[in-house]
Amino acid sequence: MPNSRDFNPITAAGYQDLQAKIAALEADRPEKIAILAEARAHGDLSENAEYSAAKRDLRHLESQLRFYTKQLQYAKVVAPSNSDVVDLGKWVTVTFLDDHEQATYQLVGTQEADLAAGKITRVSPLGKALLGHHPGDTVTISAPHANYRVKINQVQLTLK
Repeated sequence: MPNSRDFNPITAAGYQDLQAKIAALEADRPEKIAILAEARAHGDLSENAEYSAAKRDLRHLESQLRFYTKQLQYAKVVAPSNSDVVDLGKWVTVTFLDDHEQATYQLVGTQEADLAAGKITRVSPLGKALLGHHPGDTVTISAPHANYRVKINQVQLTLK
């Protein structure tokens, strides 16, 4: 049995998203199997492009299913505390001190990261630097090509 350090923290929404992805893949599996069986019935498999494509599609689906199932198996849902400390699941509004731009991000587990949706992972340079800090704190982020500073303006449980 894996110990607690082997688990990946994840938000409740991220856990539900993984469950939904698995359910969608499992729902698609019978159709992919039927397509493969139909293509196989067309005869010579060595020159059957439909068979090769159907087999590839089913293999891809099975691979994704294994990947998401493993992520779910090692996921540990973490509920954010009701405090002003930056932690997993919380939304953080920061000001970048070099250009005074403001941005709001949610700190999420590694499998949930989606920069377009404002979700950054807790192990990213910005996420690591923000963890454990409070509004009003200024933190320095060590990125691969430069260091920069941000000021934490607000920490909240939900995006308002």
